[in-house]
Amino acid sequence: MTAFPLTWLYAPGDRPPVVAKALTSGADIVVVDLEDAVAPDRKAYARAATAELLAELPPVPVHVRVNALDSPWAGQDLAAVAPAPGLCALRLPKITSPAEVVRIAQHAVPTGRPLYALLETALGVEQAYAVATAHPSLRGIALGEADLRADLGVGDDAGLDWSRSRVIVAARAAGLPPPAQSVHPDVRDLEGLAASCAHGRALGFLGRAAIHPRQLPVIERAFLPTAEESEQAETIVKAAAAQPGAQALPDGRFIDTAVVTAAHRTLSLARRR
Repeated sequence: MTAFPLTWLYAPGDRPPVVAKALTSGADIVVVDLEDAVAPDRKAYARAATAELLAELPPVPVHVRVNALDSPWAGQDLAAVAPAPGLCALRLPKITSPAEVVRIAQHAVPTGRPLYALLETALGVEQAYAVATAHPSLRGIALGEADLRADLGVGDDAGLDWSRSRVIVAARAAGLPPPAQSVHPDVRDLEGLAASCAHGRALGFLGRAAIHPRQLPVIERAFLPTAEESEQAETIVKAAAAQPGAQALPDGRFIDTAVVTAAHRTLSLARRR
């Protein structure tokens, strides 16, 4: 897996041909969904198909979003897919407390599988830092914005910005990677997707989940550094190598350790081009 995954493509677990296409789509990570994308009468089939897929190593990392922990299907999902050799990580929806993460990590998934918690309610957002520090197996947190919108009664996109920032700050405070942005639900609105990604990047997100392959190039372009940003980062890194410590560049910009660290991350991302 790339050190900085930018694209996370969801595919419904009960549609193996769609999953197969997702695996060759160019997404950094494919998320096979057993939850929202699968009707109740298709849960068993989706679970079995996903376990069969993951019996061998897939060509790209695969995460599986299991059903909510208080649902009648979560235990069966975990039993079927957690031991699979091709599974990279589990995504846990509708997490509201650190205890839920600990329970899954210690009892349902004792093999140390990486876990990602999805915060989809006001309570989940309030518990963001506690969830982010709940267990060493937890490797990331993210928002589930569709459910959060319903919980908050928010229609305007700006109404989610506080929650977004809360989760981004909690992740970084816990030493986790910057979260990936939640999905843009209109697969035809690529212009709106690009604008939303630019806003998300400004908030501190890194990468984004997608629900259709056509969204992937838009997301990648939005989160990759521009040529100007790459050039500035290169200047900073070269200056720091020549003269360690805080200093002012000839153009007046002040750089220190934090600025140099950010510049290295920019160059790492730029190498994806």
